[in-house]
Amino acid sequence: MSKAIYPGTFDPFTLGHLNILEKACHIFDEVILAVAEYSGKENLFNLQERYELCKKATEHIPNLVVSTFQGLFVDYAKSQNCKIMIRGMRAVSDFEYELSLAITNKKLNPEIETIFLVPSLKYMYLSSSMVRQLADLNGPLEDYVPACVAEAMRKKYVS
Repeated sequence: MSKAIYPGTFDPFTLGHLNILEKACHIFDEVILAVAEYSGKENLFNLQERYELCKKATEHIPNLVVSTFQGLFVDYAKSQNCKIMIRGMRAVSDFEYELSLAITNKKLNPEIETIFLVPSLKYMYLSSSMVRQLADLNGPLEDYVPACVAEAMRKKYVS
């Protein structure tokens, strides 16, 4: 059985993330959507909220498991007996960061392979940062995030 992990902070989980995830689920028998505790930045949603939103937004995908992890991705991948990491590659601006991440993970665990998937054109410039800015300015969210995420974001920005 082929298995891959799609790790990230998913703060918030966007339609671009969903697009990459659905592509991965067509390629692999099982995909783990691994919500990372550590993000290196201030999060809009805490780990449990991000996990629950990802779970709800992806409940239609049968070969998907949503989980959380702490610490290094390579340690989590080893605990899941998985050697493949999925990453989305939107534009040239993503390349340097994603390449350095892949190289670092490979150095930490030589068995890890990174597979880059390109989102559909309409999600090419979509980012979680952009969605947070839209929400902060009370902009429309439905074209950028699943409905459950849009609702949760509106609640966060109202309070």
